[in-house]
Amino acid sequence: MTNSSTAPAAESKDLTHGGIPSGAPEGVPSPEPHKHHSKAPAKLNAATLKAALPVAFQKLDPRQMVHSPVMFVVLVGAAACTIISIVKPDVFGIAVTAWLWLTVLFGTLSEAIAEGRGKAQADSLRESRQGVTAKLRLEDGTTREVPGTDLRLNDVVICQAGDVIPSDGEIIEGLASVDESTITGESAPVIRESGGDRSSVTGGTKVLSDRIVVRITAEPGETFIDRMIKLVEGAVRQKTPNEIALHVLLVSLTIVFLVVTMALAPFASLADATPSPIVLVALLVCLIPTTIGALVPAIGIAGMDRLVQHNVLATSGRAVETAGDITTLLLDKTGTITYGNRRAVNFFPANGVEQDQLIAAARLSSLADETPEGRSIVELASARGMDGPDLAGLRDTSTDITIVEFTASTRMSGVDLDGRLIRKGAASAVGNFVTDAGGRLPAEVQRRVQEISAQGGTPLLVAEHTHDGGARVLGTVHLADVVKPGMKDRFAELRKMGIRTVMITGDNPVTAKAIAAEAGVDDFVAEATPEDKLDVIRREQGEGRLVAMTGDGTNDAPALAAADVGVAMNSGTPAAKEAANMVDLDSDPTKLINIVGIGKQLLITRGALTTFSVANDVAKYFAIVPALFTAAFPGLGLLNIMGLASPASAILSAVIFNALIIIVLVPLALRGVKYRAVSANQALGRNLLLYGLGGLIAPFLGIKLIDLVLSLIPGIG
Repeated sequence: MTNSSTAPAAESKDLTHGGIPSGAPEGVPSPEPHKHHSKAPAKLNAATLKAALPVAFQKLDPRQMVHSPVMFVVLVGAAACTIISIVKPDVFGIAVTAWLWLTVLFGTLSEAIAEGRGKAQADSLRESRQGVTAKLRLEDGTTREVPGTDLRLNDVVICQAGDVIPSDGEIIEGLASVDESTITGESAPVIRESGGDRSSVTGGTKVLSDRIVVRITAEPGETFIDRMIKLVEGAVRQKTPNEIALHVLLVSLTIVFLVVTMALAPFASLADATPSPIVLVALLVCLIPTTIGALVPAIGIAGMDRLVQHNVLATSGRAVETAGDITTLLLDKTGTITYGNRRAVNFFPANGVEQDQLIAAARLSSLADETPEGRSIVELASARGMDGPDLAGLRDTSTDITIVEFTASTRMSGVDLDGRLIRKGAASAVGNFVTDAGGRLPAEVQRRVQEISAQGGTPLLVAEHTHDGGARVLGTVHLADVVKPGMKDRFAELRKMGIRTVMITGDNPVTAKAIAAEAGVDDFVAEATPEDKLDVIRREQGEGRLVAMTGDGTNDAPALAAADVGVAMNSGTPAAKEAANMVDLDSDPTKLINIVGIGKQLLITRGALTTFSVANDVAKYFAIVPALFTAAFPGLGLLNIMGLASPASAILSAVIFNALIIIVLVPLALRGVKYRAVSANQALGRNLLLYGLGGLIAPFLGIKLIDLVLSLIPGIG
């Protein structure tokens, strides 16, 4: 797959001396890894339960319950038992009825708790929208203040320092520092400007400096905050394909056990052992998969909630689940695998040149260079003991000083100091600078340039024209884009999970190969164009793989739309965000790795609890079947391996356990099963051992303990 074409890099970025992307300055000696801010979920405590309980009662509405057929059957059964208990009351019937209602309530409570975890965050987001006004620019150029909620698509508003941005939009004029803490939780302001890939702004954020003109890109109720509020409250969560398949399975099992239960009465009547309607309802509720039926909505909502905690907005639940099935991950190099800001790491003098001469010249040529690379050269020179006057000091002591700015055409910068011309820049540009004045590019310098490039670094040459008209190369400065710590380990984990990683970069193949080897990715595409990205995605999908990728620019939009999981940066263009099915509000490209983990955790949690639920039912057979038919068929008493006190106690114990296990598993459904980077076969084996065997053993212990308590109650024991 390695791309060795000579097409220019597609993404247009600010150029530095080596024609490489520039970014924010970093510290010395090396930058700290990005510390992601995530929101802590609401804890499951008395206050959470108190807030969720009224919602749980509201969800008992049959019009809502019918969407969950398993729990709807329990609801109908509880209602039927209620009528029977009123007509013919007894302790056993009333107890079974009460616990059937609790079973339904615990099911709705699990969903209410899951939805309630996002309520506080949703309220906070709503507060950021209340009372916001906008300076709407009219056609005649004047402005009029209007409520932010009245803004429509393509309206143009003016935002100044101190203003809250009233709605999602794109900056069409100006540049400003913006506080996005209300959305991302990060206190550090960010720069947003017209043009390029950082023109997008989010409603509810605050302008800290300068003035910008924003064109609104969202209709009322469709902004990112509005969509996030609906997401965290579970209001627009759609069932995913796997969830639909599980839903079909649960409905099928429910129908099968409903038919079996209905057939029991006529068959049992032949042996004069006809069970009562309440007993038949209890049997049906214990046989159908009520545990997983009650927890499925909570599992899905909690999976979306975990995304929100990581400041990721998913436009569909399908994308979250698909992330768990991803087999190919496309990652941009700059800012994702590497820090993006290349720093000076070493000086290599040419033959016959003292190292101090090279360092001093490199420092002088970088004093006026405000790029991260230029500042890093000055810092490295200082660390090597080469201090001297700053730019202001040189101006005070020199009569003839001219600063030479970097341009894309010359690809060099430097200083003219008292007749001495000092330049640093790309090897080819500096080589021409020297040879045009009659000098030469030494062979050992050329070899050094090739070595640095082969290592994935960027070589900058330093040269001078002297007073006597001569020209010479002083040496080479090695710039390196550092691979983020731990990336190799993370890619190794992804490999264990069966995920193939592909690095996308605009670098030349030699540099790309070196970075790919250091980072530990499986493959790379060098000198990538938008068409190359799209070709890679289509090729992978054509081979039956699911592909995820990140992007922020308009030229990333086709690939984001084609990928199975496309994650756009919130700082990116509206086109990128519209094309993607997820938006990272932190604009952290490495978040894609976390998203894959969240998707897999969602799938694993649902699978683990389904396994537990199915295994759970086995013990109930041993409790209820002997209780129903031992009187007519004494031989069935051998199945009473738990030694339950009486038929009434056995049935009620199974019903109580069936209800309690739902509420016991709610914290696990919300938290999710701990995800480990292992193969699918290993994960399946672990689930079967832990949740299959656990689901088999737990009911035997639980039902027996409940039976010991019930045996002490008159009328049941």
